[in-house]
Amino acid sequence: MEVFPDIPLEAWADSKATVHRFAQMVGKVRLAASVRRNHWWNVPFHLTGRGITTRPMGGLDDRTPVFAIDFDFVDHRLVVNVIDGRTASFSIPGHSVASFYQELFGALDRLGIDVPIRATPFDLEDDIPFAEDTVHRAYDTTMVTRYWQVLSQVAQVLERFSADFSGKISPVHHFWHTLDIAVTRFSGRHVDQRPEVDVVTREAYCREVISAGFWFGDRDLPEPAFYSYTAPEPPGLEKEPLRPPEARWKPLRGSHLAILRYADARTAADPRGTVLDFLRSAYEAGARRAGWDVAATYSPGGITDPVALHDLGSHGAG
Repeated sequence: MEVFPDIPLEAWADSKATVHRFAQMVGKVRLAASVRRNHWWNVPFHLTGRGITTRPMGGLDDRTPVFAIDFDFVDHRLVVNVIDGRTASFSIPGHSVASFYQELFGALDRLGIDVPIRATPFDLEDDIPFAEDTVHRAYDTTMVTRYWQVLSQVAQVLERFSADFSGKISPVHHFWHTLDIAVTRFSGRHVDQRPEVDVVTREAYCREVISAGFWFGDRDLPEPAFYSYTAPEPPGLEKEPLRPPEARWKPLRGSHLAILRYADARTAADPRGTVLDFLRSAYEAGARRAGWDVAATYSPGGITDPVALHDLGSHGAG
C-alpha cells in the first residue's frame, strides 16, 4: 500500500465525528483510571498492530482490576481485557454514540470495573451528552481502517524524527482531544503560566516545548496536515524558513503553526523524507529563535554512545 494513503476529510467527516466521540469516551476512562504522568502523558492512546489502545490501567485499589481497552480497526470491535483473563467485546459499526456508551459501560460493569467519567464531549462542535447522542452514528469501515493505517505510517516517521533528540521527549502518542498524533521535545526551561490558565494547559505547557505531529483536519484547517509549533512562541518565528517549499506558517489563535499539507507530502518523490525534512526545519526554526542548545541533545539515528558516534563519523551509517 501507499506510504501515505489518501484520506480526504470530506470522504469520512461524518465517520470521523463518530469515531472521535467513541475515542473521547474511552479516553476519559483512561484519564480516570490511570496514574497521572507529567504533561498528561498517561492520557493519550498508543498504536497497536490492529488499532489503538489505552494500555493497561486500573489496579490502584481493590475495587478496580488492571484492564485495558482496545479499538480493533481491522475487525472493527471494541475489546476490554482484564488481567485475570476475562474479556468483553462488541462490534462497533451500527452504533450511535449513545448505544456505544451503553455497550461500553455495560461491558465494564460486567467485568467489575467502575470508572465514572464526565460523559460529554470535550471541545467539539456540540456538547450532547454521550448517553443522549443518537445524531452521530456514521461509521465507514473502509475509511476508519484507513485512519488507523495512516496513523501507523505517520507514527513511524515521528519515531524516526524522535530518534535524533536525546533530551526529554514525550512518547509518540495519539490524543483523543483533537484526534492528532504527536511527539514533543522539551528544552528543560520552566514556563510560568498565568493563574487563570486552565489546568490542562498549565500542565501541558509548564515547560518550553517544540511539538510535531499530524492531524486529519478540523475547523481551523479542513484537510489533513503535518504540523509543528514552539511554545511559548519566540518572536519572529514565522520569519524562519521552512522546508520543503510547499510548507508554510499558518497564523492560529495569536501564534503560528508550521504546516505541510498531507497532499503535498504523499505526492512527493520521497514522502517519508519530505516529512522528516519538514519536521526538522520546523524544529530548527523554533530552537534557533528560542535559543535551545541543539548540539547538546543531538543523537543522530538514536545514538548517544560516543564510541558509536565516532565510528559513525569515521565510517558513515552504512
